[in-house]
Amino acid sequence: MRTPMTEMFGIEVPLAAFSHCRDVVAAVTNAGGIGVLGATRFTPDELEVELRWLDDQTNGRPYGIDLLAPAKLATTDENPEQLLAMIPDEHVAFMNDLLREHGVMQDGEQYTLAPEQPTVAPDAVCEALEVAFRHPIKLMANALGPPPQEMLDLGKRNGVPVAALVGNVTHAAKQQERAVDLIVAQGYEAGGHTGDIATMVLTPEVVDAVHPTPVLAAGGIATGRQLAASLALGAAGAWTGSVWLTTDEAETDQVVKHKFLRAASSDTRRSRARTGKPARQLVTAYHEAWERDGTPDPLPMPLQSLLVEEAWSRISAAAERGVPGAQELDSYFVGQVVGLLREPRKSRDVVYDFMNGIVDALSDMQEAIES
Repeated sequence: MRTPMTEMFGIEVPLAAFSHCRDVVAAVTNAGGIGVLGATRFTPDELEVELRWLDDQTNGRPYGIDLLAPAKLATTDENPEQLLAMIPDEHVAFMNDLLREHGVMQDGEQYTLAPEQPTVAPDAVCEALEVAFRHPIKLMANALGPPPQEMLDLGKRNGVPVAALVGNVTHAAKQQERAVDLIVAQGYEAGGHTGDIATMVLTPEVVDAVHPTPVLAAGGIATGRQLAASLALGAAGAWTGSVWLTTDEAETDQVVKHKFLRAASSDTRRSRARTGKPARQLVTAYHEAWERDGTPDPLPMPLQSLLVEEAWSRISAAAERGVPGAQELDSYFVGQVVGLLREPRKSRDVVYDFMNGIVDALSDMQEAIES
């Protein structure tokens, strides 16, 4: 199969797989797609380890990385301790009560905020870019608005395409003005941070607006049929994420993975309760608690993430230990396509299923046209 995406990366199937798990990234790349590592969570030293491993495992086949980089990378005097001081006591008290109520913390134990470095801090992004471009990456994606000029310059200097995610046609046009090489049109159905427009509507709008810049469709794509539909809408391929969360290699904790495999598409919701911005995730008792009367409103990004980051570490650990209340809270980002994920599979088999599914779908369409 040949599309602008397959030609850009030298791959067999027009499929990008976003994952925070290097094993998924390598498996997809080696099966004929392009794996993209979500790198925002890693320190520069950790990212170096991850990319060195990917270099060894992919044997020259293409892989990429995805960062959350603000448009301007000027240094900032705002440190984690200053940000933590901006979190109201009311919100900390709410987290105390929530974790005790569900057995994640014991009576008398106090919830403390973890002074982690914000993942979108300019200094951290600059260091991550330096690490990334020391490796033979074939794609650099930015999921936080227009890519910074430093990212675009490094991409051009190293011959690495730079992609940007958008949720509406206005943002797509601005990305094209920035001379990005690839635009990902992410629809409302997608997991994580999304806009308000569905993939079926957004994709052709963006394709028409930014031609000839290649566009990848994202949101609600987990089968070859849906990939074929993306191509019919004018996309050069698909950017996928949720479908990899139930694979054998995925980083998803086992409690959440089991929930995903039983979930319906209606079990997801866009909520500000985890990051401070609307992000689609599996609805659990955690989200219901944030919506109760008398609950404080979620804080803006990045304060909400700093507030709840330590809580999610505790929730996941307690859920894995079998604490019932923690299992009720446990959740993760996932799109509406979760309703199609019914059994765990190896990542390479998911790629092969995409390949077979798109061939079958296109054959059915051709047969319908000729009948």
